[in-house]
Amino acid sequence: MILLTDDLRERLVANGRDPDADHVPVVKFFNPLGEGVWLATELDPDGDILHSLADLGFPEIGSFPLEELVSMRLPFDMGIERDILFATDLPLSAWAEAARQAGSIRAAERIVASIARSRREGSTS
Repeated sequence: MILLTDDLRERLVANGRDPDADHVPVVKFFNPLGEGVWLATELDPDGDILHSLADLGFPEIGSFPLEELVSMRLPFDMGIERDILFATDLPLSAWAEAARQAGSIRAAERIVASIARSRREGSTS
């Protein structure tokens, strides 16, 4: 699987031009066989350093080389995957807070889905 399409790369680089903003995550990467989830918001112009909320057992905001994800080899010759259904309108700070409260990004997804549902229901009332 291609981890970054041209469109995703463009959006991440555009966000990287304003590193002080609280961006909405653009893409979610995950380990399909275990621990490891990354919600990326920005990509440096050199195209290698991603800024994200990462969860390798404890959620934290930081940066890492895209090449690390691309080159990671898992059992059964699998690699890190991109969640093609991932979509959110919540900024990274909201994700980070939810992940800290829930203990992980995966657990936070239930909290974030609930917030999004409440927003949708509130806007249709």
